[in-house]
This record gives sequence, structure tokens and C-alpha cells, in this order.
Amino acid sequence: MQHKNFKNIDKVVFGRGAFNMLDEIIAPIRKENKNYFVFVVDKYFEGKELSKRIPAKPEDIVLFEDVDQHEPTTEQIDNLRDRILKEKGLPSGLIGIGGGSIMDIAKAVALMLTNEGSSTLYQGLNLIKKPGVYHLGIPTISGTGAECSSTAVLTGPVKKLGLKCEWTVFNQVILDPELIKSVPDDWWFNTGMDTYIHCIESENGTLNNAFSHAYAEQSLSLCREVFLGSNSGRSEVNDDKLMVASLMGGLSLSYSEVGVCHALSYGLSKILDYRHCYANCVAFQHLDDVYTDGVKEFKQMLVKHKIVLPQNLSKTWSDETITKMAEVAYNLPHMWHQAYGDSWKEKVNIASIKELYKRM
Repeated sequence: MQHKNFKNIDKVVFGRGAFNMLDEIIAPIRKENKNYFVFVVDKYFEGKELSKRIPAKPEDIVLFEDVDQHEPTTEQIDNLRDRILKEKGLPSGLIGIGGGSIMDIAKAVALMLTNEGSSTLYQGLNLIKKPGVYHLGIPTISGTGAECSSTAVLTGPVKKLGLKCEWTVFNQVILDPELIKSVPDDWWFNTGMDTYIHCIESENGTLNNAFSHAYAEQSLSLCREVFLGSNSGRSEVNDDKLMVASLMGGLSLSYSEVGVCHALSYGLSKILDYRHCYANCVAFQHLDDVYTDGVKEFKQMLVKHKIVLPQNLSKTWSDETITKMAEVAYNLPHMWHQAYGDSWKEKVNIASIKELYKRM
């Protein structure tokens, strides 16, 4: 068995209205470094009610980042780091308010503020040399698990891979289900399915164990209530459940790993710029032979929520495009190892991955 001595979030507060605790929570941290905070906020909230509730002081920096066009890139992280340090020096801390991409931006910038050079140098496991500044995450969408993961996923010039180490984990997370009320129905579903797929891959892999299973089992139970139960669909109760399911799904991965679907989705995101949660859904529907029961249940959820995913996409992709996606996916050995064990290279190669993409 592989033993992981992983770091969890230092503190978590959960409940409707918990966002209002933000000012109180960060007050003691303001004494550190140059005595100011950086707020990284999804541009969607610019000018909206939530942006007016951010407890920013005159000395703070509030950055509204557009994550609709692409997922976080190494260039974006490096530019933000350089801008912050040039303007005001090392901040007391950094706060991310938004979805999974904003969570990853917040974690990555917090690390890069204290580590020299490009973030491309640190894409991988335990390559970060120094702890980052204090960082706090406030998810406004539920499902990615980014609020509790030890990875900040970035797309670089060569690869899509995370900055992964124990210092990546947030010092504090505020889980306020009121904040996901504005999420469009299709993205509410897609991000919820990210949690569901996390757990299916965690459960059906070589690293699954009692620890990862306990979190995945409860997360899956909540997902089934939210997406298939007699009271499924959008509601305050279900938003509460989904926010907890997201956290538990992410914690399941802390002692396990994702698998085939996520490897394929990384290729879709890197080469075709598909958003991560959507890419997972596009890929997962075609993996009946890998995750038989999970895909069957996933398709029931699609029908119940009237979600229609595109078919025959690969007919519009050139062989060159499919090959590039397969190369991205192949270069994620930890995911293939989770799915197939130590002998994964005997079962997985570029050609076999291309065939998986051709199913789409």
C-alpha cells in the first residue's frame, strides 16, 4: 500500500452566511508581510452584489479574472505574481473567490509569490521550494474539489499539470452554499459530475483504500440524492449537500487518485481548450467498459436533468489533433497507474488512447 502523509486544510467553516466571517478570519493575518491582501475574484461577479460584500481595505488589491475563455495558464500565474510584487511587495495573503479555476489561480499565485522563476519549473510533484503566503479559498461553484486539493492545475506551453505539494493546500476555506445559487443549471450539473467522477475513479482504482473509500462513499451518496433522488434538482438543501460532496470527493482523492476519464479530459482541455468539468462529462459517457456501473448511473443523471452531450465529435478532429491529445493524456502516469496498476504500460499506449478519443 502507498502511504500518504498528506496535509489537510487548516480550517474550514461551513454554512449559509459563512462568507460574512471573512473579514474577521483574515484580520490577524493582516499583520504579516506588507500588511495587505490580494483578492482574486471571478470576473463574473464584477459589479454584482457579491463583489460589494468583499471586505477589501483601501490598501488591498482586488483582481477580477476572466476564466470563461481558458483555464489557468502558467503565463497568467507568472504575470499576476510579477504584477503584485511590483505594485506593493509581498502581501499578507491571497484570497480566491470563484470556481475551480479561481481556486487554482489563488493557490498557484500564493506559491509563486515566494518562489523564483516561471511556474513552468514547478509543474509536478513536490517541486515547490518554499511555502507560499497565506491563502484562503471561497468556492462559488461546487464539484471541482479544488477547495481542498493539494494541486493547482495549470496549462503550460508543453503540458497541463499541477503545482502539487502540501503547501498548495489552502490555510482556510469558507464553504457558503448561498454563493452557488447563481450558477447556471448546466454548469451546476457539469461541476457536480466532476465530484461524481472523482469518486468513481477513486473507488475503481488500485490506490483505493478504507480512507479514500469512506469519503467517496459519502460523497457518492450525496451526489445520488442531489441528482437522482426523489427530491433531486436545484434547491437550497441540495446545494448544501453538493458543497459537502465536493469537499469529500476531493478528500477521497487525497489518499487515492483520479483515472482514465481525467487523463482524457486533460487532453481535451490542453489541445481543444475544453473546460475541465465539461471535458470530463464528454469523455466519461464513453467509458462503459472501464467504469461500467458509474457510466450507467451517469447516463441516468443525464436523462433526469435533460442534459444532452455532443456525439461524434471525433469525426471533426484530425489525426494530428487526436495524437496530440493522446500524448497529453499518456504523460499522466499517476492516473493510468491508478486505473491499471504497476503494469499500466502493458495496457496503455498512444494508439490505445487514440482509440478512446475516437469513441467521442
